[in-house]
Amino acid sequence: MYEIVILSGKGGTGKTSIAASLAMIASKEVVVADCDVDAANMHLLLNPDFAKIEDFYSGLLAVVDNSVCTACGKCVSICRFDALSLNNSGCHVNEFNCEGCGYCEKICPEKAISMLTRKSGHVFVSTIKSGGTMVHARLEPGGENSGKLVAKVKNEAVKLAHNQGKEYVVVDGSPGIGCPVVSSLSGASIVLLVTEPSISALNDMKRLCQLLDNFKISAACVINKSDLDNVSVSEIKEFLYEKSIPLVAEITYNKVFTDAMMNGKTIAEFDEHLKKMSIDIWKKIKQLLNK
Repeated sequence: MYEIVILSGKGGTGKTSIAASLAMIASKEVVVADCDVDAANMHLLLNPDFAKIEDFYSGLLAVVDNSVCTACGKCVSICRFDALSLNNSGCHVNEFNCEGCGYCEKICPEKAISMLTRKSGHVFVSTIKSGGTMVHARLEPGGENSGKLVAKVKNEAVKLAHNQGKEYVVVDGSPGIGCPVVSSLSGASIVLLVTEPSISALNDMKRLCQLLDNFKISAACVINKSDLDNVSVSEIKEFLYEKSIPLVAEITYNKVFTDAMMNGKTIAEFDEHLKKMSIDIWKKIKQLLNK
């Protein structure tokens, strides 16, 4: 089985639009995983049915038993995150501020505070409009450990691909190079970089490629909006040549990306030329994997 992770060094390059398009045209061959859990939006294009929902627990949260609490205020005075407060009804925890460090539990003389596992989000397994399977998630506001949630989504997608006899898992990752990206790279067979002709996009892609070098993961690249800045496109191509990263597509600026998104469709559904280009990108990725 191959894991194809689609990444961009920065947001707004068209990464998710391309990932969703590949998911549609290759739906019989793939299980899709939306690992951009901090800002998940692939579901807006693929119309999942949210058939299976599972709570995701990670991290700890302080919980106060006010039937035992004497309102001594020791926990309030030592909390460095301003997560605890006192009023007439007892001691209360601000869930957004609590870091789960457990110091309040240790210091409470009445043992009125417990550290419980926090519900940080949800994991969904859905059938999408193409008939394929998608694993996706939602992190609760202020939720932490998004890297662990990404791992949960990916592991579930890989398991389903095995069960369904699918050869590929297509992963839409987060922008940047943070913990969710590192988690999405675990087990990756190849990374498809989606970039645009700008100084910031090139610099962010270079940082991302340093990360891929550390993990010894090969890459291919798509340049989106390739007609906006010829100088930047030349610099991107020069960098790709130096890194021996194949360029699988150049996509000129096309308002269809926005129009398709506003209509809840993938670019492959909305435009015949972009559908053919998506099919070509998919074929080239498979060729690179089977070299």
